[in-house]
Amino acid sequence: MRSTLESVVAQSLQPALWVVVDDGSTDDTAAILQEYARRYPWMRIVTRRDRGHRSVGPGVIDAFYAGYQTIEPSDFEFMCKLDLDLELPPRYFEILMQRMADNLQIATCSGKAYVREDGTPVPERHGDDTSLGMTKFYRTACFEKIGGFVREVMWDGIDNHRCRMHGWIACSWDEPDLRFIHLRPMGSSQDSIYFGRMRHGYGQYFMGTGPVFMFASALFRLNQKPYVLGSLAMMWGWLKAALQRKPRYEDMAFRRFLRRYQWRALLLGKRRALTMTGQQA
Repeated sequence: MRSTLESVVAQSLQPALWVVVDDGSTDDTAAILQEYARRYPWMRIVTRRDRGHRSVGPGVIDAFYAGYQTIEPSDFEFMCKLDLDLELPPRYFEILMQRMADNLQIATCSGKAYVREDGTPVPERHGDDTSLGMTKFYRTACFEKIGGFVREVMWDGIDNHRCRMHGWIACSWDEPDLRFIHLRPMGSSQDSIYFGRMRHGYGQYFMGTGPVFMFASALFRLNQKPYVLGSLAMMWGWLKAALQRKPRYEDMAFRRFLRRYQWRALLLGKRRALTMTGQQA
């Protein structure tokens, strides 16, 4: 957490307001946050009660909205949903704001996440057609227009596609000045990384991802740690949800849009699929 706090303080453009939500922590988090809030008047701390367990997906968005409801969104042109397990490069916010000012079609964007393995930054391999969930930078008007985030595991995929449904761009860039360090690997979990991969598979099912695209996605990640088993866990998470006939995202128009986009991406490649919709940043 201190790494994230220090990297935000060191930004070339600091936030006009940073609302930090303490989601019921039981360690020294509260004291550390108060220490920084006393030093930086643009920090505001919102404290929630401990729910007694970790809630990935819905709990994350509940925490986000606990902070969001304390602001007047129209006061801010841009906003960012930011996790406290990141190390941001010093010009991160400055560059994203400039990119969005230069291209008014961009609704949400981010840099790319890297993790350290034996001291060496290794990419987490996110697509260019998504802004990353741990640091989603938004044009506030666009965020309000899509209805914000859904309170489910795949909230950080649904929002990107909802932006595309409105004709806007959701994207991320893999450039030295936009690469940040993710201090907790993507898809990890309080139980195990395999549970996290299964949760991702379930989230894809909930969002509306079809079996062919899900299988292709699992194949693509075969050479990503944990090798093979991670992909199998993702596929099992999708299959298990399908076999149990779990509920899916209720917006049928969204799910039809998603399936069309995924088939184009499979047959033509993501870059071509995005170009066809005029949404290549």
